[in-house]
Amino acid sequence: MANIGLTKSYTAEAAISANRIVKVGGADYGVLQAAGAAATERSIGISTEIDAALGERIDVIHEGIADLKLGGTVARGDPVTSDATGQGVAAAPTAGVNNRIIGFALISGVIGDIIPVLLNPHMMQG
Repeated sequence: MANIGLTKSYTAEAAISANRIVKVGGADYGVLQAAGAAATERSIGISTEIDAALGERIDVIHEGIADLKLGGTVARGDPVTSDATGQGVAAAPTAGVNNRIIGFALISGVIGDIIPVLLNPHMMQG
């Protein structure tokens, strides 16, 4: 269950599904669903449990504990990053490679599960 600290409303610059990692968009106060773990991915939070279409308002959780849909297996305590669809996967960068992570899994889960993640966006190097 989410324990939301700071939540901000944005404009969806494309369709965004519920409980997904989001990144900054092309415009101020615009967001997009994250699309991978590249070092350039500017992940800033996790969307709430409501989907948003292009141009709709969407709430993004920036602080606290947020529910995230998984795109792969994650163990509790793992650093979590985005797959190509904004779903959470375990961050495991190879040596010398940077990954942006959104936070840490509080419980273990598998693809399709929705788990609580302690938000702590930052860069991780392998």
